[in-house]
Amino acid sequence: MLIGLMADSHDRVPAIRELLERITERGAQMVLHAGDYCSPFSLVPFVDLNIPLAGVFGRNDGDREGLRAIAAKGMGIDLYESPHSIELAGRRILVVHDLGEVAERSLESHEIIVHGFTHRQETRETDGGALLVNPGEACGWLHGAPSAAILDLDTKSVELISLTEPAWKV
Repeated sequence: MLIGLMADSHDRVPAIRELLERITERGAQMVLHAGDYCSPFSLVPFVDLNIPLAGVFGRNDGDREGLRAIAAKGMGIDLYESPHSIELAGRRILVVHDLGEVAERSLESHEIIVHGFTHRQETRETDGGALLVNPGEACGWLHGAPSAAILDLDTKSVELISLTEPAWKV
């Protein structure tokens, strides 16, 4: 099973839409998001493209009630407080905005940890053998290129995606 990974969208809707299109073109069936959507309109591309989303809130999600209202419409969007554990394809996954929010033992009780906050792509194995992935910033505001990732849950392999074309620059 392939899933998309995103974090730190920060309202940049054209980049979010382009990343979602690339994620689904590669066969991902859903997206895990590690927070900082910011405004409810950041979820519109998920609704428009009919892409299921499970995610956590970040520090910059100012209109949580608006975000929850979109999720409550039953459009395949589930939002949780950070951190949140989820099981997909038999894998125990922790989705957290800031790794500093969780104790080391909580990290190691999961096979996969998806996080955001730093705005930098990262893929590594923890000392305890868990796969740790930061898909980078979907917005591209800090580092210039919106990014995301695709995770193959069968092999635990990660493909990093970075937008470089000007099509999303609006």
